[in-house]
Amino acid sequence: MGRLQKTTDDRLRIGYFNPVTSQFTYWQEGDGRFLGYLNEYPDHWTQGESLQDLKDHLRDLHETFTSGTIPGIKKVEELELA
Repeated sequence: MGRLQKTTDDRLRIGYFNPVTSQFTYWQEGDGRFLGYLNEYPDHWTQGESLQDLKDHLRDLHETFTSGTIPGIKKVEELELA
């Protein structure tokens, strides 16, 4: 194994690379459930029994949407105008 590969493997092992993040919006309903959506995909809401459960569902949505297996998913992006 080359030096570069060993260095990359070591960085992955110790968590050197920054994690991938995505902003989301959430709120708690009167019955205690948490509802929310990924800000990049505001048309697709999910829910959870707790905030952690909601985050787990949002991670699943992100994985599904970014896999490209579902056509026609609307996404919000930012456009540079100047």
